[in-house]
Order: sequence, then C-alpha cells, then structure tokens
Amino acid sequence: MLFIDSNSLLIHRELNEDISDLEDEKAYYKNEIEKDQKAIKELSTDDGIEKLAREKYYMKKENEDIYIIEYEDSLKLEHNNE
Repeated sequence: MLFIDSNSLLIHRELNEDISDLEDEKAYYKNEIEKDQKAIKELSTDDGIEKLAREKYYMKKENEDIYIIEYEDSLKLEHNNE
C-alpha cells in the first residue's frame, strides 16, 4: 500500500536536498572562517602589517624605490572595433 499525505516522498526528497545544500554552505563558511583567522593572525604582527601595506597599498619606506612589473597577460587589453 502507498499513502500520499503531507509527508510524501517528494517533500522528503526536497528537504534532503535542502539539507545537502545547507551542509555545503556550512563547509564553505567554515573554510572562510579558517582563512580569516589565518589572516588575522598574520596581521597581528608588525611584519604582517608591513607586508600588507607594501603589497596591497604600495607603501614604501623613506629613501626606497618600488618598481611594479606587470606582464602583458595580466593586463586587460582593450580591442578597438574598427
């Protein structure tokens, strides 16, 4: 015998899919938390702050020159449609 009511197999299947999606999302956020904790740990030292300032904001010390080398494949090229 098969009974179809409010607890049908279709609803259970949808709920199982929702559970799977939520577990994937949970794993993603756990990974993001680990990366953020690592970044916080690195930035808690003077060397970490200096590294961030140099790499992201191109800051430099006095009497120091910085050269930025960009490769052609890393640049966005504009193509003229003529």
